[in-house]
This record gives sequence, C-alpha cells and structure tokens, in this order.
Amino acid sequence: MKKILGLILVFLLCQNICQAQTGVSFLYINGSNNNDEKMRNWYIEGVQKLHPVMKEKFEHNKEIKKAFLNTKQYKINKEPVIFFWGDKSKNDLEFVQKQLDLTKAFSPTLAYKVRSMLTAYLHDAIWVQKQHNMLPILDELNDTILKESQKGNKVVLYGYSAGTFITYEYMFNKLPYINPENLFNTIEVSENVRNFVKEHKIENTCISALSKAEIGMVSQDGHLILKKIDDSSIEKNYLKLQEATNSSCAPTDSLKGVVNFASPLVLFYSDLADPDYELTYYNKLMLKYIIENGLFFITVNFREDPLGFPSSRNLTIGEIEKIANIKIEDPKGFVYDNSSVWSKRSVLFAHTSYWSARKTFANAVVKAFTNGYRLQYDKEFQQKVLKNNKKKIKFEMM
Repeated sequence: MKKILGLILVFLLCQNICQAQTGVSFLYINGSNNNDEKMRNWYIEGVQKLHPVMKEKFEHNKEIKKAFLNTKQYKINKEPVIFFWGDKSKNDLEFVQKQLDLTKAFSPTLAYKVRSMLTAYLHDAIWVQKQHNMLPILDELNDTILKESQKGNKVVLYGYSAGTFITYEYMFNKLPYINPENLFNTIEVSENVRNFVKEHKIENTCISALSKAEIGMVSQDGHLILKKIDDSSIEKNYLKLQEATNSSCAPTDSLKGVVNFASPLVLFYSDLADPDYELTYYNKLMLKYIIENGLFFITVNFREDPLGFPSSRNLTIGEIEKIANIKIEDPKGFVYDNSSVWSKRSVLFAHTSYWSARKTFANAVVKAFTNGYRLQYDKEFQQKVLKNNKKKIKFEMM
C-alpha cells in the first residue's frame, strides 16, 4: 500500500513539474517629464490601468498564443513591473529651471512659456542620452530583469517616449550578440592575442562586459575603442570577460521582446544612418541576434502623436539580409512598426493618451505582433503584403 501511495505521489509531482508555467513580466519604462511626484503618479496610475487590458489582449489572440505565449508554457503575470528613472534627472532639471527663471524678467511672456515647455519635455530626453547618465540606468534595469529571471520570469520591455532610448540602449549594450573571437579578428591587436583568444574560447558577450573587463569601450562618436595596453594585459583582461558577461549582460534567454510606443527614437538616434558611424556594424549584429533568438521588437505610435516616429519600413527577413548585408540563420523573431494608429485624440494630447486610449493602444500592439510575425512566417500573407507594397510604389511613381 505504501509503495502504491509513493508511486501516486511521484506521479502527481511529475504532473506539477510538467505543467509548470513560466511567468512573463511586462516591464514598463517611463519617459520624459516624469520628475515630480505628480507626474510619477500619473505614469504609474496609467500603467496600472493599461496593464490588465494589455494582458487580456495578449492572452486572447490566437497568433500570440501560438507564436509567443504557448499557453502550456507561458503565463503573463497579473502585476506589472514598473521601472522608474525620471527622478534621477531631477537635480539637473531644477538647475536648468532656476536658470530659466532668470530670463523671466526680461523675456517676452510667450518666449518664456515656449522655453519652459521645451525644457519640461526635452530636458530628460537629452539628459538620459548622455553616456554617464544612461549606463547606470541600464545596470539598474539589468538588475531588475535579473531578479525577474531568478523568480523564473521572462520579460517584455515596454518603453514609453524617452523610455524607448533605454530599451534600445539596453538591447545594444546588454544583449550577448558579440562573438569574442570575431571581435578580436576585426579590431587592431597582435597575432599573439588573436591566437590566445582562439585557444581560450568563451561564450558570446555584450558591449557592457567589454567595458567591465577593461578591454574596450564605446566612444561618444560611435567607435569601439580598445584599451591601449600590452598583450599580456589584454590577455589577462580577456580572461575576466566570462565573469563580466555573467554579471553585466542580459540574463540568458530572459528578454522575450520589446514594445516601444510614443517613440521619438529615430529623431534622437538619426546618426545610426551615417555609414561612417562604426556602431552601425554592431547594430546589425544586434538585429541578427533579435531575429535568430526569437525576440520581437515592435514600435507602435498614434498617428496624431507629434513625437511618434516610425522606427523603420517593414521588411521581410530576405530584404533585411540584403539591405543590412547580414546572413540570418534559422530566424524565429521579427521587427515590426505600426505607426498609423488612430487614437481619436487631438495632436496636443495624443502623446500622453496611450493610457486613456488603452484599448486602442493594446489592440494596436497585438495587431503589430500578429502582422509582424505573419509577415515573416506566413508565406501567403507575406506575398499579399509584398504585392500591395508594389502597387503602392507604382501608384506613388505615377
């Protein structure tokens, strides 16, 4: 009898393990002009209202169930994770506002008000782009994602407005898309160092780990700069790279995707289009990593939003390979932009209406996911889109 009860207990435990679900946390990142308590509460209350709607829309969509959720494995967590960085720029903003107040006595009222408005909306976006401000934020975000990973959760990042800078920089600096051997074959080091790297293979690493291991760093003008030291020191630092990768890069398979919205990313990162900007090469590697590792990168903007810029033209993987001059092996992920969403809000309020128009926004995110996935992996849908694109081009040329 005891043996039978023991077997039943083992069977039940196996069933629980087999049916265990992995949690998916939606992690929301704030944008500009959220420095004070009032704006912080506005943002958090908005997320609390949006998240249940977003969760429901994801869970009831057939394509998402099939391609992402796979209900036997994944379950979206009930509570949102909020990553707030707005308070970090508070001291700098207060200094700028004090200087601004000095102009009130001699500036025309309209000029002062315009200046005040520009300060409120643009200061944080400019502040967070500066490397010495951005990097600590990325480390803190990575710690948050690591904690979620330790709980058994995967993460989807939602970047709002200037928060899209953080999602982009996180992927660029923290995703392990750099093969160390390939890296040392493309940068200027001695043949002895290259041979040492070949003999001491380690797993893929990220930009942040290169800096932490004191091998090199990214300059402000878009170049990867190797630390000028002798071969033995380079080799010594190279051996630190594995530990730096574990502590500084995104936890393995933790990030499932990114949703950017109300995104001015293209406006502030337009230098990526410059062919002389060296980091364009690493952006291509990042794109290759996203698609090969089954991540999704979605941009959703309301068409009335004056700060909502499309991130790219929607391309098939074949088109991406041709334009970016990269080879994508065994693709599973996708990149997609949906910036033509009617919010039915005025131009003045569209940028801050993603919470009040949450059903429209959530539907747009789900539509972007399904269309983005189908564009790459549903050949019939892909041909239909390509055919329509040709018609549009022909019409525009007439």
